[in-house]
Amino acid sequence: MYAVIRTGGKQYRVSEGDVVRVEKLPGNPGSEVRINEVLLLRSDDSITVGTPTVAGASVSGVIVEQGKAKKIRGFKYKRRKSYRRSWGHRQQYTALRIQSIQAG
Repeated sequence: MYAVIRTGGKQYRVSEGDVVRVEKLPGNPGSEVRINEVLLLRSDDSITVGTPTVAGASVSGVIVEQGKAKKIRGFKYKRRKSYRRSWGHRQQYTALRIQSIQAG
């Protein structure tokens, strides 16, 4: 069984036991998270596609860690104008271990 969920403006395909990195969610490591935006649900014999979400379906997981991804460096440059700008960004993420998928 697997599900396609939406969180943080992105979509993820998850199964029970998977560890996925999603956009930062509030909570501490060890706390439980329930995601109600299930877009698709597939069991052994059937596929349920939501319009836009599957009614009553949810995915629950446990926060494994809160962290920051690798630094991304950006740079702007204009030739002959003595113009240079550089910046860096580290995106925050939440690692979730999917515990169960409930159908509606």
